[in-house]
Amino acid sequence: MYNFNKLYEPASVEEALQLKKDHPEALLLAGGSDILIKIRDGKLSGCDLINIYDLEELRGICLEEDGSVLIRPLTSFTDVSMHPVIREHVPVLGEAVDQIGGPQIRNIGTIGGNICNGVTSADSASTLKAYDAMLELASVDGIRLLPYADFNIAPGKVDLREGEIMTGIRIPKDSWEHTYGDYIKYAMRKAMDIATLGCSVNVRLNKDKTAIDRLRIAFGVAAPTPIRSFTAETSAKGHALNEALLEEVANGALADVMPRTSWRASKEFRLFRLQLVKELARRATKAAVEKAGGKFNG
Repeated sequence: MYNFNKLYEPASVEEALQLKKDHPEALLLAGGSDILIKIRDGKLSGCDLINIYDLEELRGICLEEDGSVLIRPLTSFTDVSMHPVIREHVPVLGEAVDQIGGPQIRNIGTIGGNICNGVTSADSASTLKAYDAMLELASVDGIRLLPYADFNIAPGKVDLREGEIMTGIRIPKDSWEHTYGDYIKYAMRKAMDIATLGCSVNVRLNKDKTAIDRLRIAFGVAAPTPIRSFTAETSAKGHALNEALLEEVANGALADVMPRTSWRASKEFRLFRLQLVKELARRATKAAVEKAGGKFNG
């Protein structure tokens, strides 16, 4: 039983924005893979809904004139992973969202909903953080551009202001060009489980592929919100491709994370999870370097 109060069905983004302004308490309904469960369970009983799922303006992926990869928020996980622009320029994002739930969830769940939920376990979050994604947030007053790095405020809380709807996710050309990435998800089950830890790494090597020009690394479920490890990134810059690099990245990652006890990881599991942070950082870095054509020495 879905106990909601009113359902508004706008025919355009402009109408949706006006409805959101007039009814700020109303919740946005996109894929519904999260919100409908909460309504059914009584957590959001009696809420008002604005159904934006049929707004085709908010769906799709393209390469813009400046080289930015633009992803509209209602694009399903399946469409993200299969789209030729993603496969060519940011394949690791497709690999990450391919690990969300099962085929039915990936067909209906949206990348915008995954971000706006604000949960640290969102599989798309760490990769988008690592690629310096920019968010386009619209209201009747105009468009606000916000780095995704500043979007997560607290667990389940994001910087989506009253009357705003996310209308775009952009990955700048400088962020994806000549980079290669890898995402590793650790979960208690092999399939259809929420991440216990997620790690996304992307690297750009120097011209002769013997050292790191730039490395970026982000984690999910290693802190109350998805985070970047700037210590690891700084320590990797200019580093030769060897075992010492992997150790530097692993130790740098450990210095930046703040894993918390939750239903996914008991207090007793904390030490193991810290070890996971180091191990996933090492493995994802090594895989990303190898995808970039680099070889480890020593």
